[in-house]
Amino acid sequence: MPEILYVKVEQEGQRLDKLLATALPGMTRSALQNLIAAGQVTVGGRPLPKNARPPVGTELLVCIPEAKPLEAQPEDIPLDIAYEDGDLLVVNKPKGMVVHPAPGNGHGTLVNALLAHCGGSLSGINGVLRPGIVHRIDKDTSGLLVVAKNDRAHQGLAAQIQAHSFTREYRAVVYGVIKEEQGTVDKPLARHKVDRKKMAVREDLPSARRAVTHFFVQERLPGFTHLRLKLETGRTHQIRVHMASIGHPVAGDPLYGPKKVLTALRGQCLHAGRIGFVHPITGAYQEFTAPLPPYFTGFLEKLRREGPGE
Repeated sequence: MPEILYVKVEQEGQRLDKLLATALPGMTRSALQNLIAAGQVTVGGRPLPKNARPPVGTELLVCIPEAKPLEAQPEDIPLDIAYEDGDLLVVNKPKGMVVHPAPGNGHGTLVNALLAHCGGSLSGINGVLRPGIVHRIDKDTSGLLVVAKNDRAHQGLAAQIQAHSFTREYRAVVYGVIKEEQGTVDKPLARHKVDRKKMAVREDLPSARRAVTHFFVQERLPGFTHLRLKLETGRTHQIRVHMASIGHPVAGDPLYGPKKVLTALRGQCLHAGRIGFVHPITGAYQEFTAPLPPYFTGFLEKLRREGPGE
């Protein structure tokens, strides 16, 4: 289904493409210009040209067509496999790897690598773009995720995630020194009001989904805290939004952190270090851990050299 957005003009004399770029910062200027050229920006059913200057108070209707699916192709990309059997595999994803293809990231993804490794032996529940993908982690988050080789395994794993019985534990370094030894963030999440790339705490929105993150202090460092975090729910960007909402965004996070981002980390300092689940076919409980990667341990060592946190 296409996505429909409504934009109310609040400034006189602005050209259409420029006012949309201000109102919808989550979309690129070129994407907006393509929508205008395709007649997807209308007033009263009438398409507007990009040089239109609608008066203040005009309500624009922006129709974003449903993305056409990409056909993922096998690519011979090495995988760090923590476990594999005939029904599933557990992969330790490196920082910087996208999980599944999307516009702008059609190659080099985990799915491309899985198609080469597993051939046709991946669950088809999530379609051609996400074969085998039961859950995901962000591009710049490293760590473990489980992949289903058949639909039965996929359904069994998905049911555990839905029932919150699937263990997911992370490590993170966050800004600021947290005084409490542990805590819980219980705040509902939904899409950001304006920026479509972001999630946000939306206590004003009845349809926002409950999200719960438990955190435990591992080490206090100068200006930062090393945390272990356990997900009770698994919403998009949950840890990143929750920690930012209590004033402790994840170090290096370009989306939810401070404007002056730690570029040396090349993304958020967040690692999916432990997962546990009941094997959907054998019924045996299995648990897997992945050590902290070099980018994470290197950052910790750098902070430790500066002295202990208060």
